Amino acid sequence: MTELRRRGGGGGDSPENMSDKEADAEDRLGLQPDTDPDPDPDVDIDCKADTPDVPLSTADTDNTPQCLNKALEGLPPRWKNYWIRGVLSVAMISGFFLIIYLGPVTLLLVVMTVQIKCFHEIITIGYRVYHSYELPWFRTLSWYFLVCVNYFFYGETLADYFGALVQREEPLQFLARYHRFISFALYLAGFCMFVLSLVKKHYRLQFYMFAWTHVTLLIVVTQSHLVIQNLFEGMIWFIVPISIVICNDIMAYLFGFFFGRTPLIKLSPKKTWEGFIGGFFSTVVFGFILAYLLSHFQYFVCPVGFNSETNRFTVECQPSEIFELQTYTLPAVVQNTLTWKTVQMFPFQIHSVFLSSFASLIGPFGGFFASGFKRAFKIKDFASTIPGHGGIMDRFDCQYLMATFVHVYITSFIRGPNPSKVLQQLLMLQPEQQLSIFHTLHNQLRERGLLPPAD
Repeated sequence: MTELRRRGGGGGDSPENMSDKEADAEDRLGLQPDTDPDPDPDVDIDCKADTPDVPLSTADTDNTPQCLNKALEGLPPRWKNYWIRGVLSVAMISGFFLIIYLGPVTLLLVVMTVQIKCFHEIITIGYRVYHSYELPWFRTLSWYFLVCVNYFFYGETLADYFGALVQREEPLQFLARYHRFISFALYLAGFCMFVLSLVKKHYRLQFYMFAWTHVTLLIVVTQSHLVIQNLFEGMIWFIVPISIVICNDIMAYLFGFFFGRTPLIKLSPKKTWEGFIGGFFSTVVFGFILAYLLSHFQYFVCPVGFNSETNRFTVECQPSEIFELQTYTLPAVVQNTLTWKTVQMFPFQIHSVFLSSFASLIGPFGGFFASGFKRAFKIKDFASTIPGHGGIMDRFDCQYLMATFVHVYITSFIRGPNPSKVLQQLLMLQPEQQLSIFHTLHNQLRERGLLPPAD
């Protein structure tokens, strides 16, 4: 690959704008195009000669607990990896149940922690090459932009869902009123710092890394914000999507492990059609049953709110109609087969079929995207945080795509006017504005006959 680029002799950049060292950095990052107008078709573009000199990941380090290694000693590598993945999966699922039990605040903190860790793993891939070139402020600015973007998104959430709390605290009123201006000013400061950090002969590499940071923010921070938005709609919109992605991942792995014969996609050679199809049907059934079980409990179906009197999160409400049992008439063909004419189920179970279908058919493309990314940078995993699984990002590559779909699905097909949010916004208005709205609403209700006429 390097030889091809040398023979290509191309590029319009003069030596003043691009040094050999920067060109080498671009080569390591996989960012330099092939300029040979007539490349040898027998040369493998993905050959090992293009592998970075600097290790981009510690994923090959075996950090499996010694007790587990000892217990599995003597097993073939394939079965050893199977048991390591299985044991760690059970441990992570158990931890997930514990986090759900601890409530919404813990879930918010976990989402934030996962977001930071995923951001760290992706940024580190670039930094391992970038830090060798003594170019200033890349890592500092990356984390600064992370803080800025989180300040913007979480500030929006605070103003949106905790209006009563904001109204009560004077410092929060100031921050809420000028939130977007403050967010823009913070970002602008980082932007100016980046411009001041530009170093001659390394401009292109620095702009590559600037784009790297922003794409990472788009993928990680924006999606995690949508996860939190889904959580506030009710924990069921958080638990079911995450659970069905986990189920699909596990069942696709099991079906592929025991029955896989037909490769699915070149980006992930271990993925098979048998695993893909088996995972789909298993996930739809699992999602349907899980939706039925969770729909019985207010704790899961009620939107997460904040009680300003007790200063605590609440999950109490009158469940909406999609979480109330409905009677459905079965099609004639099904009636003749099962001798049932009607069936009772929650409307949310029907929604769960669409969620499960997306998680099984489209969700894996998040994993394929991550596989392509890792192949582009010659790494096996994003990190080695979880033995047998890789990094946190390796486990959440499909979750972020799912979070976006769930948010779009809720806003398109589920969400209606939210009285509590409207009330919070009204409480933030000036007294004369509140009175004006009160009189307007009073007259409207009287004209519609919902209030008795004035004497």
